[in-house]
Amino acid sequence: MRVAIVGAGSLGTIIGALMNQAGKQVDLVDAYKDHVDALNRFGATVTGAVELNAPVTAYTPDQLTGTYDLVFLLTKQTRNQETLLQLLPHLHPDSSICTLQNGIPEHSVAAIVGRERTLGGAVGFGATWLRPGVSCLTSDYETMKNFAFEIGEVDGVDRPRLSVAQQYLECVGRTEILADLMGIRFSKVLMNATFSGMSAALGCTFGDVLTDPKAMACLAFVADECIKVARADGVRLAPMQGEDFEFFELRSAADIPSKMTLYRKIWGAHAGLRASMLQDLEKGRDTEIDYINGLICRKGSEHGVATPFNDKIVELVTEAQKRRGVNDFVYLDRFGELLKAHAHDLPGQAAW
Repeated sequence: MRVAIVGAGSLGTIIGALMNQAGKQVDLVDAYKDHVDALNRFGATVTGAVELNAPVTAYTPDQLTGTYDLVFLLTKQTRNQETLLQLLPHLHPDSSICTLQNGIPEHSVAAIVGRERTLGGAVGFGATWLRPGVSCLTSDYETMKNFAFEIGEVDGVDRPRLSVAQQYLECVGRTEILADLMGIRFSKVLMNATFSGMSAALGCTFGDVLTDPKAMACLAFVADECIKVARADGVRLAPMQGEDFEFFELRSAADIPSKMTLYRKIWGAHAGLRASMLQDLEKGRDTEIDYINGLICRKGSEHGVATPFNDKIVELVTEAQKRRGVNDFVYLDRFGELLKAHAHDLPGQAAW
């Protein structure tokens, strides 16, 4: 069984280290040669919520030979066309590509490698790439062990290949096979559009958002828009980390205070996390904003569902991306006019 992680960045380094530590031979593939060289020379090093080092074998895409039976795809969606075309010669007819990327990438991946090869899932923890060969686990370790992955097939059929993928992923943490992949995907989009979107828009950690009432009010509207867009698209959000994400829908802004306890329960363990989109901005790179909040905006437009708070996040992140800079928390003021429209339902917050 030949298995690879393609896109061995922040998450891929940790996943690869834990799989190899558990005795699974998994190749790590990444375009950054210095990172590949460090992995081969020093092993994959994980810091933060857990400390470990595991010997690994790593390659740049041009160094690949032969074919792989199972590939976990963790590159940014912005590079899918290039990455998957490079990967095609290293797939056989029965190969499986399990995309663990943000957004809803299954259909675009299937368009290149074939639907019969495509499965997907959501990652329940976060990480920060520190330097070649080293990645930091920024989520609570117990959270990662208990809610690592949720995977499935696009058509909901439980094929044997899902169990194979599960066996590898459970080296990292609990991995559930669920029939409703699109429900999982929209729930993960909500996770990313809210805290990752706000983190990238404001240049801050998830914890900075959690502790600011105004930021959390904005975030609650972002989540509400995600749920309403998903429903218009014929999808109900699947439970994640044991919680019902449909609970975050709002009848009005007056519902926001009642949602805060669950937000803190789910995201409190990830308070130290900085969104991967923010890390991209800090490195002067393009982000996945069009595949996360931008996805909600596009689908909202298709279905006639207004998405002003997601639109604002896209606007702020796109501005930072164009100038190759990073916003700061002062940019929260840019949501002011949107919040004022709900002032009558936000007791004591009319000044927003």
